[in-house]
Amino acid sequence: MPRLDLPLSDLETYRPEVAEPADFDAFWQRTLAEARRFDAAPTLTRVDSPLSEVEVYDVTFAGFAGDPIKAWFLVPAERPGSEQTRLPTVVEYNGYGGGRGFPHERLAWVASGYAYLFMDTRGQGSSWGSGGHTPDPHGSGPASPGFMTRGIQSPDDYYYRRVFTDAVRAIDAVRTLDRVDPERVAVCGGSQGGGIALAAAGLAQGLIGAMPEVPFLCHFERAVGMTDNDPYHEVVRYLSVHRDRVEQTFATLAYFDGVNFAKRATAPAIFSVALLDPICPPSTVFAARNHYAAEAEIEVYPFNEHEGGQGYHFERQAAWLSRRLAG
Repeated sequence: MPRLDLPLSDLETYRPEVAEPADFDAFWQRTLAEARRFDAAPTLTRVDSPLSEVEVYDVTFAGFAGDPIKAWFLVPAERPGSEQTRLPTVVEYNGYGGGRGFPHERLAWVASGYAYLFMDTRGQGSSWGSGGHTPDPHGSGPASPGFMTRGIQSPDDYYYRRVFTDAVRAIDAVRTLDRVDPERVAVCGGSQGGGIALAAAGLAQGLIGAMPEVPFLCHFERAVGMTDNDPYHEVVRYLSVHRDRVEQTFATLAYFDGVNFAKRATAPAIFSVALLDPICPPSTVFAARNHYAAEAEIEVYPFNEHEGGQGYHFERQAAWLSRRLAG
């Protein structure tokens, strides 16, 4: 994949004007207030597992409209006679099309001493990985295949309104758990998960950190049409049919743009970007990072595509988060 975006020197200062609805804050305040009316405590069921050093719990919490959302909650196994401690916690969101899979597939954070919640993404889980367990019971109008244009006729009906609300409610839920220190919760995720983490960072208060990797769902005006890869290309296909809906489509997307959430973030962040990324163009990632309202570092991987830094980047995240907690 050749470099088709801006040179790094321009990316570092790329801070475009991005469409922002006048009622952006009111929209999200209303959305979260409605969701929080469903204040049922999360349910945890201990799961028999071959992971002898980890306690595994199947979690269900109330997301958008009170819909039941599944997650895995993993904590280091307690030693007999040891005093129970509240742990710093990482909440992770998944990439596009994947489900929560199996708990043994997600051990890095818990093996590093953190409590860890991995959220299933409603309606997804059948494109790759080991499957998901959370349906999306809400319908939508005409849409192209995939999730990007589901309900795009209105911000109230758009698919990611439900997903981003689920993400905030996951933070609400994990803060109620006995092993979790509610003042030391961080969020992370790659690709779609990175975009969800950005939304959570802009909507949830009191996070200790945000770690979006090669984030999707940023700077829609530039991303849509710049790459011919899905998921952004789903919007292109939709608009190639619905030629009269361009203005309305981008008006909806503005409520879900990672740049607008970045402007409202209060937790420090570490981003990652890959300069050969054909899925999430580097300029869209830098647009979010350069608008980020709190301290924000970025790790650049010059010769990688959408896989980004992978294991290299986890080491950087873990070291960064450890420093945040120590400071």
